[in-house]
Amino acid sequence: MVARCVHADAFRLWPIFSAATLRRKLLEVLTCGGGGGGGSCRGRTSCRSPKPRTQSMPRPRSDRLAELLRAEPSECGDDEGEADAAARKAAALEELKVVVAALQDGDGENAGRVSWRVEAATVVRRKAKDDAMAREMLAMLGAIPPLVAMLDESGGGEELLAAALYALLNLGIGNDTNKAAIVQAGAVHKMLRIAEGASGALTEALVANFLCLSALDANKPIIGASGAAPFLVRAFQAAATEQTRHDALRALLNLSIAAANAPHLLAAGLAPSLLAAVGDASASARALAALCNLVAACPEGRRAVSRVPDAVPVLVDVLDWADEAGCQEKAAYVLMVLAHRSYGDRAAMAEAGATSALLELTLVGTALAQRRASRILEILRADKGKQAAESVVVATVSAPQERGAGGRCREEDEAEGDEACCMSNEKRAVRQLVQQSLQSNLRRIVRRARLPQELAPASAQSLKALTASSTSKSLPF
Repeated sequence: MVARCVHADAFRLWPIFSAATLRRKLLEVLTCGGGGGGGSCRGRTSCRSPKPRTQSMPRPRSDRLAELLRAEPSECGDDEGEADAAARKAAALEELKVVVAALQDGDGENAGRVSWRVEAATVVRRKAKDDAMAREMLAMLGAIPPLVAMLDESGGGEELLAAALYALLNLGIGNDTNKAAIVQAGAVHKMLRIAEGASGALTEALVANFLCLSALDANKPIIGASGAAPFLVRAFQAAATEQTRHDALRALLNLSIAAANAPHLLAAGLAPSLLAAVGDASASARALAALCNLVAACPEGRRAVSRVPDAVPVLVDVLDWADEAGCQEKAAYVLMVLAHRSYGDRAAMAEAGATSALLELTLVGTALAQRRASRILEILRADKGKQAAESVVVATVSAPQERGAGGRCREEDEAEGDEACCMSNEKRAVRQLVQQSLQSNLRRIVRRARLPQELAPASAQSLKALTASSTSKSLPF
């Protein structure tokens, strides 16, 4: 059964059950200006328009449809391409099945079988390196359990362990399902057993695996509780290569995101290592980010950072890094947490000259850095005002006492002696400034009232005698 259309004085026949043919027929009918009926294009045009038609430009729509018809690929070519792609996928699947079967074959006792499994693990590493589909297919075929089991085989030597570790690393990259499956298969504890006597090459592979697995949130508490923190801290402190050091720092940063890992990381001595790395340009940003996580996770994290020698001066110095806005924001956050909770840290900030750096940050820093610097300045200002108020109260408020002929009693002299011995130099200076201010204010009041100058106190002793029974802190001016 066929269909016919007259177009350009020629007959064309199509089988009506072909989809591509039907598409061409519909497009040609639209090109002729009508649909269905089998009549010629000229006849329909003359009946539709009784007026004589003048010559005009070709219709753009018809031209586009013709171009689509000419550009449409042949149906046979599509079928051939799909068949080739299917054949390639089938061949790749068969190859992966052979590789997984080699991993699962035997327990690895004899040397020939060990070398065969090493070669199979190497193929897995190569296939999974850049092919996300290969990672999924290998995991579905069951490649992860035998690779994890290879980590227990000490007879294969370092070559077998390295091949298994790098194969697992490539399987987990960019695939959260594989990351979870590797941890559930027990790889973490087996890797820690290898780490006890690992060489430099194996340490690099182990650190890279911990970095990959710790990127998944569900794995963070498991890795932190497994005892991996001391190994990663040691790798960060004394890594054989710079790449291993950076991988260890990134893995520690991943673990610090989970608040439950903070006690494990602090027990491993992470806080001093992070502060020591702040001066390193390549590690400063991640080290400060990990410090932010530690101080925010628990009070022990804040105390651990505060106990590190020169911690506050190091953080204050970061506030002057104008070309590192992210580092400024992180350092300001750590200082804000320290200042909020500890008077000793606030005193250390004042001693380190944090006020000027914070003032500058409020003017030229980012919006987040400005808010944090303003908050720290408010805390320091409130603390300073509280200290000044306490000093004024100590200097001016006293209870009425029974006095002798000299105007002073023995108990008052003894109390002042004890107070002078216990008073710090800072409080003594503040007290002296307050007394001088009071004396100056009283003299101004006497001059404005035009009273005899002898009524003004001439010394601090006479000032104290005047204010001994008063509870006011100062007189208004």
